[in-house]
Amino acid sequence: MVDVTIYGAGIFGLSVAWSCLKKGATVRVIDPAGPGAGSSGGLVGALAPHVPENWNEKKQFQFESLMMAQSWWAEITAAGGKDSGYGRTGRLQPIADAHALALARARAGTAQTLWQGQAQWTVIPLDAAPHKTAHWTPHSPSGWLIHDTLTARMHPRMACAALAAAITAKGGHITPDADPEGRILWATGVQDLQEISAAHHRSFGNGVKGQAALLHLDIAHNVPQIFADAVHVVPHVDGTVAIGSTSERAFDDPHTTDAQLDQVIARAVAAVPALQQATIIERWAGVRPRSRSRAPVLGRHPLHPDAFIANGGFKIGFGMAPKVGEVMAELILTGRNHIPEGFAPTASL
Repeated sequence: MVDVTIYGAGIFGLSVAWSCLKKGATVRVIDPAGPGAGSSGGLVGALAPHVPENWNEKKQFQFESLMMAQSWWAEITAAGGKDSGYGRTGRLQPIADAHALALARARAGTAQTLWQGQAQWTVIPLDAAPHKTAHWTPHSPSGWLIHDTLTARMHPRMACAALAAAITAKGGHITPDADPEGRILWATGVQDLQEISAAHHRSFGNGVKGQAALLHLDIAHNVPQIFADAVHVVPHVDGTVAIGSTSERAFDDPHTTDAQLDQVIARAVAAVPALQQATIIERWAGVRPRSRSRAPVLGRHPLHPDAFIANGGFKIGFGMAPKVGEVMAELILTGRNHIPEGFAPTASL
């Protein structure tokens, strides 16, 4: 017998499994496709904070999770012997005009308070960008950039593999099929959102298609990532650079790429001149789970009262993972609930 059965080996399922193991529980993760086979096996891995204004419980939860991440992923790497690709390398964002410049400077002040001095949001002239390697700085119409030190990057596939290795090393089991035992967590992404929606005859959440590309570029992996023209450009530890992504509510084929990705790549190359020297090595498409509330869905499962749910990590799943694992393990194993009210399943019903 095991104490906890987890359906789904995406980032939420694996994170909760790891946290349960750390608390002394025995754990089995069931996924017929294996770790990181769904949307968690994408390319981008931008662990970007919310804008430091209009603070709420979702932004606070994400901030705490981002601050946990460095030690959390280091522990996982040490336990399983596989590098997760994590790095808190910061981010550069070009500033379009005088209005945007004034707004960015105002946010620098609120970041100093809301980020509690643990990270910085600064406005810098273009020629003062850090790690100026191979003209890595983006175009900026105003001549100014936002530089924050809270943003980190993650290689999604390396991270899922590292978590799987750590879980196995600590005595957990990951299997394609098994009978459920003990307490049960559903972390199956879009499939579960669709089943809950059908049972309640209204949308509980949906899948949003994303397209991304992976490039090879001879550039230092510790340069900041760039967010320009609504596109993430993320240098990874293995010498690749990820570009993405689209957000498509309507689509015909969830796994094919098309001209929309071509446009994303073109915008990235226009914003970051260094990418003109890069070669595309992979194009990826997948469907990410987005709850109706747009927040993660954590708590008791709406269809299975004796079970739990961890879902809806749309765009922020890897950044939320350390804290999601912690609070869900606490709820599953002890019944203590430290989950924000806005993350409860009822918020999406």
